[in-house]
Amino acid sequence: MLPRAKKQFGQHFLTDQHYIDRIITVISPQTTDVMIEIGPGPGALTAPLVERLAHLHAVEIDRDLAAALRARFSPEKLSLYETDVLAFDFAALKSRFRCVGNLPYNISTPFLFHLGEFADELIDATFMLQKEVVDRMVAGPGTPDYGRLSVMLQYRFAMTRLFVVPPSAFTPPPKVDSAIVRMVPLPANRPAADDSTRFAAMVTAGFGQRRKTLGNTLKPFVSAAQISACDIDPARRAETLSVAEFIRLSNCKA
Repeated sequence: MLPRAKKQFGQHFLTDQHYIDRIITVISPQTTDVMIEIGPGPGALTAPLVERLAHLHAVEIDRDLAAALRARFSPEKLSLYETDVLAFDFAALKSRFRCVGNLPYNISTPFLFHLGEFADELIDATFMLQKEVVDRMVAGPGTPDYGRLSVMLQYRFAMTRLFVVPPSAFTPPPKVDSAIVRMVPLPANRPAADDSTRFAAMVTAGFGQRRKTLGNTLKPFVSAAQISACDIDPARRAETLSVAEFIRLSNCKA
């Protein structure tokens, strides 16, 4: 029997076997993978992952669901961390790892930024999120969905939207479509900012007032003349800049 979904955790349980099978296929778990599942819930993805892996790690904040998972799967097959994933230290896995999960809508963005802190240890990630969020994650410059989330994630990851999952695949059904996204960390020799904190601050400032020009929004960091010296028109807006252009501006020192 399916447990009752709790609103405070933003729970919508995937129950459609067709989509469960499709997700497992795109994850393609291999026996020796070090894999961690985020928000396993009642175990729709957990069960087929446990079948294919030598061992699975999982993070579940709901103590009732965690208890049910412990009763269902042996500790030899499943290591369960009953905690808030926003505070989880992925370095505790002590290995490069893969990450999967059906992310609750209410924590998806902060979690993605948290995971980004461990990009050097991450092999890849396959997540189901609200389609609107996935559209923002993969959006390109000059499109309505392009924003801070797009730039900050694409700075560290290659992003691919795989397919859409309708509300009818869940119990209870959400009011919006979901989508599957794959994130693969970019190589160490990728274009990078000299100061990642400055880069993040400039991206945040640029999109903080989307209708204002770079000459206005980035004034605390660079002058209009410096923006021009980077071959970027200070009359442009942040939403038109590529990730590479943001990096170039970030590396421009006063």
